Amino acid sequence: MSSREDILQSIRRNTRVRYEKPDLSELEQHALTFDQPVEQFCRVMEQVGGHAILLKEEEDLNQVIRTLYPNAKRIASVVKEVHRGDRVFPVTCATFHPDEVEKSGDLDGTDLAIVDGKVGVCENGAVWIQQDVEQRAVYFISEALVILLHRTDLVNNMHEAYKRIDTGKYGFGVFISGPSKTADIEQALVFGAHGAKDVTVLII
Repeated sequence: MSSREDILQSIRRNTRVRYEKPDLSELEQHALTFDQPVEQFCRVMEQVGGHAILLKEEEDLNQVIRTLYPNAKRIASVVKEVHRGDRVFPVTCATFHPDEVEKSGDLDGTDLAIVDGKVGVCENGAVWIQQDVEQRAVYFISEALVILLHRTDLVNNMHEAYKRIDTGKYGFGVFISGPSKTADIEQALVFGAHGAKDVTVLII
């Protein structure tokens, strides 16, 4: 018997009280909903240390990104084009695609990564990122992240989000809510400890 199984058996022997799993359908009935999802999402993103910007119809996506990150030199993008209504806009501000590198370590030094958000959650500002490139390190190794998210992909809560998420052909996805942060070091909140120091969600 493996050490893992030994531990599990010990837990089973010493469990005194067992509880039934909660009825998730009942919990969903009391889940948070919002009358103004875009405003709610933007507000929560600010609270978690990120930024959320609703793009105006006439705004150029590439110009907005360049204005937000004027010092970014090495820009990776997993997004080739953005659909806005019936029109398609190419993402031209990037300098390379993440899968052009041989190994994930070669992504070190990436100033900015532009990635595709699949689902945005209004209650906590989390965005589901489905791996759509081989080098998934780009989501974590970049100094800053720009997440492109269509406003129709905003949901109220995590109950709704879990019904819509997918891991795609690579079998990996992750929720990202603002920049990476930790408060383990001397009880001081530190941003960028193990991921992007800055995260902006551009709502299309």
